[in-house]
Amino acid sequence: MAAKLRKGDSVIVLAGKDKGKTGSITSIDPKSGKAIVDGINISIRHTKQSQATQGGRTPKAMPIQLSNLAIVDAKGKATRVGFRMDGDNKVRFAKTTGDVI
Repeated sequence: MAAKLRKGDSVIVLAGKDKGKTGSITSIDPKSGKAIVDGINISIRHTKQSQATQGGRTPKAMPIQLSNLAIVDAKGKATRVGFRMDGDNKVRFAKTTGDVI
């Protein structure tokens, strides 16, 4: 099955503590159905100081369920993704505007 969301897509969060925020997908794991979006679902990682590294609190983006993400169309609104044939190529398009993604 073709992926509706891919790396580099601009998405909006539909549910959770970051609802309404937008960002772009940095990595995706289709097996677990999760993606990492920059600036979304940030967790603080506490690291202990060692001789090699400085200790402290480091922000880290954690994975978020794909079902809680929607792609952003040209108008900045959340939209669903459809597939259609454009000549010999299968392309993704936004259901709200009909534009090819």
